[in-house]
Amino acid sequence: MADVISGWTGIPVGKMLTNDIETVLNLKEKLEERIIGQSDALDAITRRIQTYRANLDDPGKPVGVFLLAGPSGVGKTETAVALSDILYGGDRNMIVINMSEYQESYTVSGLKGSPPGYTGYGKGGVLTEAVRHRPYSVVLLDEAEKAHPDVMELFYQVFDKGRLDDAEGVSVDFRNTMILLTSNAGADTISDSRKLPDARTLSEMIKPELLKYFKPALLGRLMVIPYYPLSDEAIRRIVRLKLKKIQQRFLENHRINLTYNDDLVMVIASRCLESDAGARVIDQLLTHSLLPELSGELLRRMALGKNCTAIYVYSDRGHRFGYRFYSSEDEEIEAESPNFGTPSFLSKTEENPEKLSEKPFGWFRQLWGRS
Repeated sequence: MADVISGWTGIPVGKMLTNDIETVLNLKEKLEERIIGQSDALDAITRRIQTYRANLDDPGKPVGVFLLAGPSGVGKTETAVALSDILYGGDRNMIVINMSEYQESYTVSGLKGSPPGYTGYGKGGVLTEAVRHRPYSVVLLDEAEKAHPDVMELFYQVFDKGRLDDAEGVSVDFRNTMILLTSNAGADTISDSRKLPDARTLSEMIKPELLKYFKPALLGRLMVIPYYPLSDEAIRRIVRLKLKKIQQRFLENHRINLTYNDDLVMVIASRCLESDAGARVIDQLLTHSLLPELSGELLRRMALGKNCTAIYVYSDRGHRFGYRFYSSEDEEIEAESPNFGTPSFLSKTEENPEKLSEKPFGWFRQLWGRS
């Protein structure tokens, strides 16, 4: 029944079924379970949302309008995803607009619809139609610094009045949306600072760089929130967080207990520190290397009717990777590979898996050009 009502009203199920006051009170703690190393940013966002929930802010404006500025792969986009999950019932109530697609002034029509007499009139805009159907949502304006300044002027009305008139003159209500802009502007200043100051001081330090992309009138309407580079420990925590999700999938879908050693975490984390992509490297390694290899072996075993109760994934300080499958019958190793990252997978012989030669993590070397 809740799903039906949600479809009628556009109000997410999560908002209808949870104690939202308690949720907002515990919001920072919930966010910190998913966003690592950005305590100051999460505190600022939480305080703003709590003000909204206490009905002490301007009722004619969106829930919040935030500019998340900082290097790539430090949690800016994940913050938007987490907020949509916690406050709005899931990513189906998250509207993502890639602002790099709006680098020309005329592309503004794509957001609010084409004017009368132009191609596309009557179809509505990508932004206005999305918010019209999902008035309770997180709106993510990704890579906002790449949009044309004239395109960004469209949002003045949204930020000030909580509404936007589409090309047909119909007013779309943004007052129940939370708007987050992400940007890499200021990333060099943030990354080059040897001793990072507090968030307020850092916001002032990156302001000259932000002004290269955003007009003062726009910045004045935004809450600028800097995102710090991730520390070594923060990256290791993120690796463990991602591996925990994979463990849950194996347990829920196959009743398999997946374990790993600490060196695996250390090696994956070290790859992140060598790349400008930050924590995004973790997903690349796990999604494009680890999971395909484990999936292939798991499917081969399923095809042969062999069961599996446990998988052990490991690495050593030589940056070699491997995995072992265990059976419930005899608890012996059924299959083992020492290099799940290489493009050409070594053939396995289950009779004597310990004799397999180990090779470096070739897939990652190939991707990032490491020797």
